[in-house]
Amino acid sequence: MPPALAIFFILALGLALQSGLSLQAGRRFVRFVRRSLSDPPGDYHPPAALIVPCKGLEAEFDAHITHFLTQAYPDYQVIFVVASPDDPAYRHLRERLEGSGSREPSTARKKVLIVAGHSDRRGEKVNNLLHGLSAVDRHVEVLAFADADARMRSDWLQSLVAPLGNSAVTASTGFRWYLPGRSVGSQIRAAWDTSIAMILGDHPYNFAWGGSTAMRAADFRRLKIAERYWQATVSDDYAITSAVREAGGHIRFEPRCLVASREECTLGQFLRWANRQIILTRVYAPRLWLLGLACHSFFAGTLLYGLVLAAALRPVAFKLAVGLILGVILGLGLAKAGLRSRLAREIFPEEKALLERYGSCYWVWWPLVPWIMLVNFLTAGVVRRIEWRGVHYELKSGNEVRVLVRNRP
Repeated sequence: MPPALAIFFILALGLALQSGLSLQAGRRFVRFVRRSLSDPPGDYHPPAALIVPCKGLEAEFDAHITHFLTQAYPDYQVIFVVASPDDPAYRHLRERLEGSGSREPSTARKKVLIVAGHSDRRGEKVNNLLHGLSAVDRHVEVLAFADADARMRSDWLQSLVAPLGNSAVTASTGFRWYLPGRSVGSQIRAAWDTSIAMILGDHPYNFAWGGSTAMRAADFRRLKIAERYWQATVSDDYAITSAVREAGGHIRFEPRCLVASREECTLGQFLRWANRQIILTRVYAPRLWLLGLACHSFFAGTLLYGLVLAAALRPVAFKLAVGLILGVILGLGLAKAGLRSRLAREIFPEEKALLERYGSCYWVWWPLVPWIMLVNFLTAGVVRRIEWRGVHYELKSGNEVRVLVRNRP
């Protein structure tokens, strides 16, 4: 056997093992989600405050606001926060909260709209969250945070808060599940992002997602998240994750809080968005970035080596052997991507028509996803500047942010 072929077999065996373990983890994720969705939400529902930072009027903005105002939760207040009264969201929210734009009765006990202003030392979203804390009533026992562009079910808040009834749980979190649209960019983003969603599960290594996270107010104060972790950051969720882990706490992933997001985007918009996610990881979770870079480099390097080897080898048997091994590795990845396609139909049965038309994107575009991620991870190694909702930042370090440009909403 040629030495080059022996090296490939060793690399391919390692990659096949990695892919097989990843598929097994995907199946555990599916079982955990199915089990969680079949169980009723818990009955822990203390007074809660929901803080929702807003910017601009996106598609279905009014419907999303309605979902926040009509949660099936006995005692909660909603605090909407914008950076400027010039933001189009401000006028719309003011009309909704004053009643002139309401569509159905609100179940929230109290509704507040705050203008946070701007900060030159932290991200706009984080600044909005910090100012939103000032409106939280004293008797509130749970703080919840959500993104305005996510679509919540009526039991979302109850499902998010319920795990906190267990004193061992420090934070409860969901995650965004992108639904595909007509554009290629939105379909690739759906395949890209849901591959990250399946990292979460019933284990102690979860991370908080800021678009759907809840904590007991006492723990939030005890960990000094506002004072120590949110003062000079762009990422609210990586900050919460760091605070909880450094304190030896536990982040619980709640499958009922997988929230749908449907948004068209071009390929360019998707790539800028994906780069931003990994740049944030590089700055705020460097070990996770290194692990991701190593895994994707190993995947891409082994496949490229196998393709070059197959082209160079002369005996047909050697070519077939290399091709077969590469096919098995790709097949394992496609099998995991197929799990996401099937699971999407189970989590969002109301999107049956959409998923029947575009749901194949989760596995059709999967072969591109590892290569795109490799580019994202490599880009994050040299780029520290991001654009987020019209604001350009330079992430100088994990605790230093510089605002470069702030565009008008």
